[in-house]
Amino acid sequence: MATTPDIEIRVSSQTRREPALLAYLLLGIAFGVVLTKSEVLSWFRIQEMFRFQSFRMYGIIGTAVAMAAISLAILKKLGLRTFPGEMISFPAKPLQHGIRYAAGGTIFGIGWALTGACPGPLFALIGNGVSVMIAAVISALLGTWTYGLVRPKLPH
Repeated sequence: MATTPDIEIRVSSQTRREPALLAYLLLGIAFGVVLTKSEVLSWFRIQEMFRFQSFRMYGIIGTAVAMAAISLAILKKLGLRTFPGEMISFPAKPLQHGIRYAAGGTIFGIGWALTGACPGPLFALIGNGVSVMIAAVISALLGTWTYGLVRPKLPH
């Protein structure tokens, strides 16, 4: 009796990727709305923070740090896995010393001061019609690319 070959049914990665990309897009839009409504994007709110005139931004940043800590603790406790089934792990990173932290923080701060915005909400600012932030996004991408290019030559 002849046997029929087994038929393999494969779901293409493209089929699984499209709903995830749509979900990421919608989450990004929702995050942009939250940033806008909470006035985190406001240059004046950022100035109030740096001048210690308002607790608002410190409260928002503190809430974000607390939520991240709680979320990571839940991920670790439940032992959740990624969609492909890989274990989510958080390898310990030893705190090192050196000029790289001071230099990196200084470059970050200069960029923040020049643009008037933290890199996180740049796309939300563009979405709110602040088209000059396109230059900030391009600059951030060029800076990241440049760092990747020179990283092997830097003393780490």
